[in-house]
Amino acid sequence: MKPTPVTVILFLSLFLCFLTGNASTHPRLSVYSYTPTDGLRSNEVYSVSVRASGSDEWQSVPVWDCEVDMHHRSTAAFAQFDMEGTVEVRVKLEKPATMAADTLPPTLRPASRGIDCTIGDGGTEMLFTLCEPGYFSVEFGGDRHHNLHLFANPMLKETYTGNEPGCINWNGGGKQQDVFVKDANLIYFAPGVHRPKDLPGEDIRIPSNCTVFLAPGSVVQARLIVDHAENVRIVGRGILDHPLRGIEVTHSRNVLIDGITVLNPRHYTVFGGASSNVTVRNLKSFSAGSWTDGIDLMSCHDADIENVFLRTSDDCLAFYCHRWWYWGDSYGINVRKAVLWCDFAHPVNIGTHGDDRCEEGEELHHVNISDCDILRNTGDGMLAINCGDKNRIHHITFSDIRMEGIERGRITDMRVVHGAYNRAPGNYIDQVEFSDIKVREESAAHILPSRIHDYDGEHGVGDYKFRNVYYGSRLHDSAADEDRQRK
Repeated sequence: MKPTPVTVILFLSLFLCFLTGNASTHPRLSVYSYTPTDGLRSNEVYSVSVRASGSDEWQSVPVWDCEVDMHHRSTAAFAQFDMEGTVEVRVKLEKPATMAADTLPPTLRPASRGIDCTIGDGGTEMLFTLCEPGYFSVEFGGDRHHNLHLFANPMLKETYTGNEPGCINWNGGGKQQDVFVKDANLIYFAPGVHRPKDLPGEDIRIPSNCTVFLAPGSVVQARLIVDHAENVRIVGRGILDHPLRGIEVTHSRNVLIDGITVLNPRHYTVFGGASSNVTVRNLKSFSAGSWTDGIDLMSCHDADIENVFLRTSDDCLAFYCHRWWYWGDSYGINVRKAVLWCDFAHPVNIGTHGDDRCEEGEELHHVNISDCDILRNTGDGMLAINCGDKNRIHHITFSDIRMEGIERGRITDMRVVHGAYNRAPGNYIDQVEFSDIKVREESAAHILPSRIHDYDGEHGVGDYKFRNVYYGSRLHDSAADEDRQRK
């Protein structure tokens, strides 16, 4: 019998998984659902199903709405599951009339993952194989405002029951809602909806030496605050549903955030101030309003951000020195394997704010951003460094960055500035490197020359380097690709 195209694609995908060492003889899947709320609504445009490689049984994955793009406010979709080994995924467009009318073929991004897809049922079905976890955008007809965001998480290995000693089991009833008990070592959110009706500001404050577990299926309608605390862990597969902010980490140290989803906060997803040893991984987030940054760190040091997906209507990642009630240098920040989608502003923004009252200024240094995908941008600087408020910025590296879906943008907007957000110009930018950066061919024509400007003869941009930066197949050329203004 002649093999079908679907069979051939699946066989080749499985073979590639085997070659890369990611295949498993015992693949595993975990699918979980949530209780709908006013903010968390079921999506009827898509259906998603998954199955472990070698299995005949498909499992349905719930699909939910998310709001995106503050300037073209739209309802997109997201779905997620946990996996280990090799799994097959099937996405079906159930309401094709809602998609864009053009004829672009269905796509799975990031393109850098190189995943082969089989398109069926008249272009309304996509079938593909995953060898490892990842974050993806499924787009039919080129529609990026109503697309499906698909999150294949690693398997959840840390679990709790809510019956552990010293545990506050938040089940939504009675006095068990009081999470201000200082000696709690575990706060457990069971599957279901949780809202702190009687707490000020709809906030939940986390004490030191505490683990917060958002069980799969839990929906928490509150902001989590870690303030003047240490040794805090916020983990699980739950959702923070339309909070004022997702998670605040201020004047704290040794904080882990792992595995949760933040759905359309009114402001930041993760806000860090004057904190150290902060780790964020496997975080997924959407935003569609003003000042809805993804992860912002101010006067923080020794932070690791890894395997995150951020689609925001303001900066995806922003690193500053002093702002508001936080003072001090920022340094030792590492970002790896992030998927960034900025509907407005910058995927990365470094250095705008600092302490202009300090004679020499604060320092922001040793920031490394590597192995990341930028899926979309419409602003000026994708990897922006705007140095204001007497900041001294140095030793910043961007490496192995893939860019696609760019409508308009620059590789970098790197300037010493005194603008609307600053009380004084910055001091200098120095020792910056952009290496192994690739703009996909279809986006290369939309890239503007990088803006590299001094403020004056004493406040400017020092040494910087572009190495192996490609616009499609064309190598970066300083004369054509840099708007360099010295003063």
